[in-house]
Amino acid sequence: MAKPLGPTGEFFKRRDEWRKHPRLSNQFRHALPGLGTGVVAFGIYLIAEAAYNKPKIKSPPSTIKVIT
Repeated sequence: MAKPLGPTGEFFKRRDEWRKHPRLSNQFRHALPGLGTGVVAFGIYLIAEAAYNKPKIKSPPSTIKVIT
């Protein structure tokens, strides 16, 4: 069990209660719940598209046409 706080601990506990108020806590995480997942998925898509569209080394043509 927790140790009793005593008069000094109670004083600071009461003074710090405002820090846990819902309006003052970090609300940015809950404002856009799917943003992080969407950014990661879009990043994976961009990397996969860049790998797929990577220029391939073309072999030189076997015959050269000379126009006269």
